[in-house]
Amino acid sequence: MDQEITQRQLRNNSGEIMRGLDNGASYVVTRNGVPVGELAPLRRYRFVRVETVKAIFQGAPGVELDRLREDLDRQASQDLEPRG
Repeated sequence: MDQEITQRQLRNNSGEIMRGLDNGASYVVTRNGVPVGELAPLRRYRFVRVETVKAIFQGAPGVELDRLREDLDRQASQDLEPRG
């Protein structure tokens, strides 16, 4: 849920607000009680631990490599000559 902050709070507490953004908080900035903007953290690529990935894919079906290669070959040309 977005936290409402005033323009003055944004100016006076910018460090605290930036730390909040770092922790995933979102804000709606108001001026004279009227919403004028939103502050939200950017989506960042995060690394996932190997153990977590293994747990996620543990129940996934296996890949038949020959069938995968055939499917890829049907979709993309594997010719060495340029097409231009």
